[in-house]
Amino acid sequence: MGTTRLDTAHQLPHMHAMAGPPPKPWPTGAAEQLEPLVRRVLAPNPSPYTYTGTQTYIVGLGDGCAVIDPGPDDAAHLAALDAAIGEEHVCAILCTHTHRDHSPAAAPLAARSGAPIVGCAPLVIDGAVLAEWGARADEAFDATYQPDRVLEDGEQMTGPGWTLTAVATPGHVSNHLCFALEESGALFTGDHVMGWSTSVVIPPDGDMGDYMQSLDRLYERAEDGGDTIYYPAHGPAVEKPRQLVRGMIGHRRQRENQIVRILGEGPHAAGDFVPRMYKGLDKRLVKAAEMSVTAHLLDLERRGLVARSEGIWQTM
Repeated sequence: MGTTRLDTAHQLPHMHAMAGPPPKPWPTGAAEQLEPLVRRVLAPNPSPYTYTGTQTYIVGLGDGCAVIDPGPDDAAHLAALDAAIGEEHVCAILCTHTHRDHSPAAAPLAARSGAPIVGCAPLVIDGAVLAEWGARADEAFDATYQPDRVLEDGEQMTGPGWTLTAVATPGHVSNHLCFALEESGALFTGDHVMGWSTSVVIPPDGDMGDYMQSLDRLYERAEDGGDTIYYPAHGPAVEKPRQLVRGMIGHRRQRENQIVRILGEGPHAAGDFVPRMYKGLDKRLVKAAEMSVTAHLLDLERRGLVARSEGIWQTM
């Protein structure tokens, strides 16, 4: 996503407990050392949808690093990354997904460093689906993204003293990956799990059923002690990942139950749910909320619990 566009939002803040951004100054452009193997650089693209901005992570001790979610193609951000990396060799540029606030800087960073772009697959939305949903269905995505290597679930990238394992987490978008740092128990969660907000699931590419399955997967990983801290692309680190994911699963089930309960009163269009489910919602987030409701409705339809006719939904 671009740094100033508000119509390509993809994060929908918690309506029940939204955390406002911390007081300024924010550490935009500074390299923050989070743990021995991990540094963080904040891009200058804050908005109601990206919190304080997109966070790029640099993994490595100095002999060779990986850059995760390089962020927007912004001159100031690229300069900050250059300063943070210094003379260090960049082994790989990894992208969790291809929303336009995450992957566009991959190409210029690759040109500067010679590093390969690896990670998620390019987004592909079928032409018939685009025709059904409209030309803007893929506008929020980075059409320039061209990876040198696509990582499948469980595949690894290695460098001096670090190993990153791809964890497939479709749902927010179909091509979303998380990356597990095997040496420390950290998981780079992109937009799949964030501490400051829920992640909206926008059809046609976003899929609520896939999103819930991916949450279940991360819960199982955390339950088994595999991931001890999350580093999301927006917002603070998550130090109690199992607790947060359990809450997110419960939040989504609560939303689903609200939808079913409202449909029990009679047929509704997707937009009808928003004022009842999201009290006091910022007007800029109304469309995002409607799309999140639509994702739930499509999942319920797939499970045979609701049906639609000409945009009107009802229970079976």
